[in-house]
Amino acid sequence: MTTAPTPAPRTAPVKRAATGSLVGLAIGDALGFPTEFNDVPSILAKCGPWREMALPRPAIVTDDTQMTLALARGMRTAMDRGVLGPDGMEPPVRAEFVDWYRSPDNNRAPGNTCLTACELLMTEDRPWQDASQIGSKGCGANMRVAPVGLAPGLSDEQRAGAAQLQAGLTHGHPTALAASDLTAHAVRLLARGAEPTGLVGQLRSYAYDNRGRYHERWLGDLWSRAADPTPEHFITRGWDDCLAVLDRVQEALRVPSPETDPCLATGAGWVAEEAFATGLLCFLLFVDEPVTALRRAACTSGDSDSIACLTGAFAGAHLGADAWPAEWADRIEYQSDLLSFGALWDAWG
Repeated sequence: MTTAPTPAPRTAPVKRAATGSLVGLAIGDALGFPTEFNDVPSILAKCGPWREMALPRPAIVTDDTQMTLALARGMRTAMDRGVLGPDGMEPPVRAEFVDWYRSPDNNRAPGNTCLTACELLMTEDRPWQDASQIGSKGCGANMRVAPVGLAPGLSDEQRAGAAQLQAGLTHGHPTALAASDLTAHAVRLLARGAEPTGLVGQLRSYAYDNRGRYHERWLGDLWSRAADPTPEHFITRGWDDCLAVLDRVQEALRVPSPETDPCLATGAGWVAEEAFATGLLCFLLFVDEPVTALRRAACTSGDSDSIACLTGAFAGAHLGADAWPAEWADRIEYQSDLLSFGALWDAWG
């Protein structure tokens, strides 16, 4: 009597969260690039029904993806040299931001805050805090922060400090710092398998836990450029803005309205906390339909490329690289760089 062979155990598919997040970020950026600065009726007239929006040909990205890659390169350099800390991270990230500023490819309608700060960062002996635009909480601070959420091996303190430092190099407002930290934390939670249904609650808890914590080791005396009496008062303002916008996300999800412009619920996305919230809302409206989530994000009346960029980062971190149609992923601009960083961090994450 012969015994039937025992079936080999099935191997769970590899998620490749870092690759999915970075590619999703860039696809969202390219999908939203042609619709930025347009209202929804104009987008529909230009692109047709929003659920059928096609990725442009060629699939050109904006400064959102360019600066994401600049941050990724700076972080890789810093981490290759040793344990990630502020003294090791600031010089290479600063250099990458300045290289981006000088690049002839920096012609994708970059934000004024990034341009002004990066020009000041060119003076090597200038403390970065003196270059930071202390009054700006534009979305340029957190549209590029996904690499901090994806890089492996960081402690909670390193991840929070790195997210806020990279924001502060250009955007010094406390809400820019807090929203960047919160965005990186959301990407990290999703990459590690957090359930989307509980995500807003987890983010609220994180914001409350960090509400009065100023990362002096990473930020130095940045707070003193503002009019706040203490560093704790300074950073609390930023977290309170984030908590308020998380309330708006929660309210929008109580009675979901997928056909309504998400900007009406959580803001147009020109500032950091609204870009985070509206990108998150688009993801949570279509958790299992990542392409639909990107299309909804791109068909918005606000900063469509940054909103869709963040939606793609969240959806890709949650679902992995297979979330995106191969036909889209294969022709996105900077594909080689995105896949290289994704493969590096997926191998060690």
